[in-house]
Amino acid sequence: VVDGSFVKESFHELCWTLTAKKNYHPSTFVLPNRDAFRLWCLFNYLSEDSYPLIMVPNEIRYLLQKLFSSARMEIGETEIYEVLSSLSSGVSVWEFLELVTSPKVLRGISTVTLSIAIQELYEEVIQDVLKQGYILKKANLRRIWTERWFVLKPTTLCYYLSEESKERKGIIFIDKDCVVEILSDRDGRRCMFCVKTNTKLHEMCASDTKQRQEWIAAILTAIRLQQCGTFSLHRELQRRRREQREQHEQCRVTREIDMQKLAELQNEKEHQKQELEQLKEAQKRAEETILHEQYKHWEQHEKIKRQLEDQLREAEEARALMQAEIQLKETETLQQRLRIQELEQFQERLEEALAQEIKARHEEKEYRLAQAKLLIQEEERLKVLLLMRDEQTQYVEQAQKEKEEVQQVMAKKSKELQEAQEQLDNTRESRERADRDVQVAQKRLEQASTNVRHWNIQMNRLMHPISPGGGFHLVASTTHSPCWLQRSTPPDPSIHCLYVQSF
Repeated sequence: VVDGSFVKESFHELCWTLTAKKNYHPSTFVLPNRDAFRLWCLFNYLSEDSYPLIMVPNEIRYLLQKLFSSARMEIGETEIYEVLSSLSSGVSVWEFLELVTSPKVLRGISTVTLSIAIQELYEEVIQDVLKQGYILKKANLRRIWTERWFVLKPTTLCYYLSEESKERKGIIFIDKDCVVEILSDRDGRRCMFCVKTNTKLHEMCASDTKQRQEWIAAILTAIRLQQCGTFSLHRELQRRRREQREQHEQCRVTREIDMQKLAELQNEKEHQKQELEQLKEAQKRAEETILHEQYKHWEQHEKIKRQLEDQLREAEEARALMQAEIQLKETETLQQRLRIQELEQFQERLEEALAQEIKARHEEKEYRLAQAKLLIQEEERLKVLLLMRDEQTQYVEQAQKEKEEVQQVMAKKSKELQEAQEQLDNTRESRERADRDVQVAQKRLEQASTNVRHWNIQMNRLMHPISPGGGFHLVASTTHSPCWLQRSTPPDPSIHCLYVQSF
């Protein structure tokens, strides 16, 4: 079987179906099949790595404490000791199910409460759910707040439309580089925090301060697991508990060996009563050795105590430094927000200046088109005037032959020539007026370009002191080319570049 190529829960249900009918016969309280199956999975998860599978009393104590905590009930150490006192060194899964459903453990818990507690414990331990619940999330595109059901695991933070919905609406991947921060109240929202990944910033809002603190602690736990290379919190806790049990077992074996040695020494003392003097000397040496070992043990204990005190003091200093750094970051964030607001205002003014420039360019283009039309009309009228002059020359030649007729024709043509000359003068005056309009448009264009350069300089002055992501400078052109906001220092991957383009 290859991990990841099948559904583990379906595989577990198959194993439960093959074994439960034969072995599971509750005598008192009958659990629903789904709850019994989840307890069976929890037993397999927390059992020892040996066959047949057994669960040691320490793991049973841990599981019962988690179960009562999920059921919002308190249980004392005395009550747990009474429950576990009748157990041997280990119980099988069927004995474990009988124990959980016994009156000593249930103590009047309702079926619904027990079922909910088993489900929460199953999701937490088996499915590695660190925390789940409803949170308000700010959308990335529409920038509106919507309530979503979030499920946090060591590697992902998934969210759904509701608790019953199975269709995932989105996912946030948790890695060792993620950062979770508390946000200040704004826009009528309180208890806000954010999760920063390498690509996005996800803003969220909890119902109260306690819920926000619990979510931040859970996300920090997931990040810490990623940094340690661990993908299951309860598997890591189980490994630590097992190591502690092994250490306790080694200490117990050591004590038993010491007791055996002590018994052998006592037997040897009884058998060697004849050599009393030698035994006294041996006893004296043994007492000195024991005192020496006790002194060494005391020195080790004091050394460990000093080390723990040093670690505690270092942890307090680190916490104080962290709080100071958080306050400094909040102050810097406020300054950056004020700077961004000023930049947005200057950007609006720059856009107005660019709009004026575009309008001036359109007016210049219209004046140029009008001037071109007037030039075409002038050329056509010049052609007509040349044709008329050719005709007049012909008429002059004919006038030499027919003087009277030519004089009449010349008078008529002279009148037409005079009218054409007047039209030509009018056309030239129109062209001169068009030239003056073009000059006025060019002056407006130069004024708009001067305004653009002025606002670019203001933008550069505001963009220069921004830190720590590096400064920007705005490069503008009076031609039809776009103006760009460029970086003056190497880019910071945590800060996005801003590009402003005019058309």
